[in-house]
Amino acid sequence: MNHRDAIFPANRHALYQEHGYSAAIRSGDLLFVSGQVGSRLDGTPHPDFEHQVQLAFENLKATLDAAGCTFDDIVDVTTFHTDPENQFGTIMAVKQQIFSKPPYPNWTAIGVNWLAGFDFEIKVIARIPSAV
Repeated sequence: MNHRDAIFPANRHALYQEHGYSAAIRSGDLLFVSGQVGSRLDGTPHPDFEHQVQLAFENLKATLDAAGCTFDDIVDVTTFHTDPENQFGTIMAVKQQIFSKPPYPNWTAIGVNWLAGFDFEIKVIARIPSAV
């Protein structure tokens, strides 16, 4: 069985401790990143939706960085949306800045009715690059 290593970004936000979970788990050459939300350092949601989406991607980047990964290492994306029909344009604009060229990662978008005060969440699986 592979060993699991917890990964945390340099500036951990309060949600990890408050809710008792790791930002990511490294298992073998895979990184399983917990859902990242548009939280500020104190764990509260940013009130502006576009900022919330941008912060979620910034929090994701910080977690990837901590494991030696980049957005290019992501193979699978799952996003959660509280109002997909009205939010999708904003989310796609930010997403297309991050994933600007093929090959794009897998992506599953799920509409939900509750995200603990947030309106967007993103979780990913990435392949950890080999040390060369």
